[in-house]
Amino acid sequence: MRRFFYHLALFSLALISLTPFAWLVCATFKSKDDFFAYTFLPWNQPGRWTLSNYRFLFQHYPFAGWLINSVFVSCAQTVIVVTLSSLAGFALAKYEFRFKKSLLIVMLTTMLIPYQVMLPSMQLMMYRLGWINSYAAIILPGAVSVFGIFLFMQAMKLVPDELLHAGRVDGCSEFRLWWEIALPIVRPMIGAYTLLNFMANWNSFLWPQIILQNERKYTLPIGLTNMMSLPEFQTPYGVLMAGTLLSILPVVILFFIMQRDFIAGLASGAVKG
Repeated sequence: MRRFFYHLALFSLALISLTPFAWLVCATFKSKDDFFAYTFLPWNQPGRWTLSNYRFLFQHYPFAGWLINSVFVSCAQTVIVVTLSSLAGFALAKYEFRFKKSLLIVMLTTMLIPYQVMLPSMQLMMYRLGWINSYAAIILPGAVSVFGIFLFMQAMKLVPDELLHAGRVDGCSEFRLWWEIALPIVRPMIGAYTLLNFMANWNSFLWPQIILQNERKYTLPIGLTNMMSLPEFQTPYGVLMAGTLLSILPVVILFFIMQRDFIAGLASGAVKG
């Protein structure tokens, strides 16, 4: 009975936490007149449910383009960041070289600088490079993550040195040691950090808003925000909810694909302390 009530309580809390998401889904099927008239849906009048919000979204806004832009930017930056972070973490964990401690101190110091403080100088740098309104200005400045490097450095310490020595005896290059020995061992951390970094890039708003000036190049957060900038009596709330729901789905799909590695990566980090 104790186990039954325990699961019943968890199920009730889960329903409560999913209530806003259920409201969001229902809001996408309500007309403009019914949006504020019903909390969820007019269940007794199913004929009033409509798909006009989705049709309006794709007909009057370049939503498909925004979605493709977000997928491209998020995937490109995530691949680059995970690759460089794992390489740097492997080097810091498994090699000894001069000024290693000094380098680590400098890297930690950079984490103390607020991101917003660097935006003016970064914007000026992108302007002088001619990268304003380009995806390179979004992807490349965030290609190196000090947090990711330290995360992988701790994970790479789990790789046995004996395996690396055996690989060198067999003629493996240092790059091959990283690719074929180190990465498979830290796969849970790769899954966890990939998901975290993808979500951060997917929801990134401030820096893309500064760089991108062409509506066709907007990512989803910028496009959806511009839809909200209309006067209150013109804001298409149902259309906005439809766009919000569709923007959530890719992250949800990625989480279900990588949830096992994500949970294992977080658990391994917790054990390491």
